[in-house]
Amino acid sequence: MNIGFDNIYILIGIILFLSTFVRSAFGFGDAVIAMPLLSMIIGLQLATPLIAFIAATISLIIVVKDHKHIDFHVTWRLVISSLIGIPFGLLLLKGVSDNWAKLILGVCIVLFGLYNFIKPSLRLDDKRGIISLFAGFLAGILGGAYNTNGPLVVIYGKLKQWSPEKFRNTLQGYFLFSGFSILIGHGLAGLWTTEVLKLYLFLLPVVLIAIVTGDHIHKRISGDRFNQIVNILLIFIGLILFLKSVHSIMM
Repeated sequence: MNIGFDNIYILIGIILFLSTFVRSAFGFGDAVIAMPLLSMIIGLQLATPLIAFIAATISLIIVVKDHKHIDFHVTWRLVISSLIGIPFGLLLLKGVSDNWAKLILGVCIVLFGLYNFIKPSLRLDDKRGIISLFAGFLAGILGGAYNTNGPLVVIYGKLKQWSPEKFRNTLQGYFLFSGFSILIGHGLAGLWTTEVLKLYLFLLPVVLIAIVTGDHIHKRISGDRFNQIVNILLIFIGLILFLKSVHSIMM
């Protein structure tokens, strides 16, 4: 069945509204929702830089608007240690199978999400910030090797038992850095095409409405309900990584 030109834009808008809403409300999960769907509709060459532009936009707006809820001490430790970890990811893990590594990571994320349903009181004490440096370093390795730096930072925030405001907004401080780094990389790689920029500007109003809507919902979710939904998102992300890896291994 052929999808008409106008219907394609409507479908893209719905996908981006949903993924942006989830990111705005809970702090992460947008790429996992948008990438597989958009890549089937417009292809990876368009979907990858488009999602990068939108992700950077979301982080920038949330950081500017809600910077008072960001733990900047943790953010900078995560950012700096991730920068150190990225080259190790590129060098040390170059020989490790991408699919097997993501499969193991997916299983770990699912198990963590399930464990948090059973024992939500699990808490990490990191008064000196050493664990945040280690978490950022490992996230940098995973990001450099497999472009999956986000889940480990999310898990760190969960273990710290941050409030919903601190969780969402501190993550955006970290993702703002990684998002603009990715954008610069795409620009240097020649992915900032006229088609991508036109599509981004055309869909920007949908993204802005989704950010406002997600922010509205975020402020009305209780702490317990917020944590339950974050666990569900983690399990969902882990399952996506696991299933995609299994599919690639079996191909």
